[in-house]
Amino acid sequence: MADHVRIGVLGAARIVPAALVRPGRSAAAVEVSAVAARDAGRAQAFADRFGIPRVHTTYESLLADPNVDAVYIPLPNGLHGKWTLAALAAGKHVLCEKPFAANADEAAEVADVARDSGLVVMEAFHYRYHPLALRLPEVVAELGELRHVEARLCFPLPRFADIRYSLELAGGALMDAGCYAVNLVRLLGGEPEVRSARALLKGPDVDRAMRAELKFPGGHTGTVVASMWSRSLLRLSAKVLGANGEMRVFNPFAPQMGHRLTVKLKGHRRVERFDRRPSYEYQLEAFADAVLRGKPFPTTADDAVATMRVVDDIYRAAGLPVRQPS
Repeated sequence: MADHVRIGVLGAARIVPAALVRPGRSAAAVEVSAVAARDAGRAQAFADRFGIPRVHTTYESLLADPNVDAVYIPLPNGLHGKWTLAALAAGKHVLCEKPFAANADEAAEVADVARDSGLVVMEAFHYRYHPLALRLPEVVAELGELRHVEARLCFPLPRFADIRYSLELAGGALMDAGCYAVNLVRLLGGEPEVRSARALLKGPDVDRAMRAELKFPGGHTGTVVASMWSRSLLRLSAKVLGANGEMRVFNPFAPQMGHRLTVKLKGHRRVERFDRRPSYEYQLEAFADAVLRGKPFPTTADDAVATMRVVDDIYRAAGLPVRQPS
């Protein structure tokens, strides 16, 4: 059995150093072995800077490389489904950036192929692998009957030419930031129904901010707030209210940058904190464990379908079109 996973990268995206290259240096079971980019010069410069041994000038040639076991896909949202399917057809395991696909239908198509392939396909919700996220369901269980679940991810991105605002590339605040909040409320509260949604627009059909109200089968309510440009310039939080008390989390999405878990139960308050090791390192180790040892993991293709169903329903409730593959 192999003792490490050789990962190739499709695209020299800005997220790659933090999400893969630096974590890969500390993970004995991972080797970042190749990079591909449409611009050969950019690919070579990226490889030289980060010590990646092989460069491909097309994504197809990287997928055909016998020295690559798995691929990391940090491409624009609208290309995630296409290249995950191409990677699976080439026999490669996949670590795909969130959101997993442009919409739930495309995600379901990918999940079906992934299931039949026997390969590992992981959605890169890195925060789910940090000890903070692993602790949250345990705390929620202490709260008794749930009343309300809320998650907010807001950050300023005033560069409106950024691809994350591109409708053609399946962009928008809900896709880029809100998918985290949707994934988190599902983890904390279950599978919701979308009751209403309201968007602030950057341009035709492209949301710069989104707020959605949810209802869960257990009777509790939920709220998702996401923004790339609104009055809520920076908000990274979660809140759960239950019959026995409440839980509040500051920065559940990148806890290595600072976080706080506050629990109030029956008149008593406690604060829990966890290590500052990057969530990306935990994620990469889980990916390697899944590939090499068949260990289970939470951010599966099927879980991604459930997240995308909620995302699609929020867009519909806001009167906006569901995103489409590029």
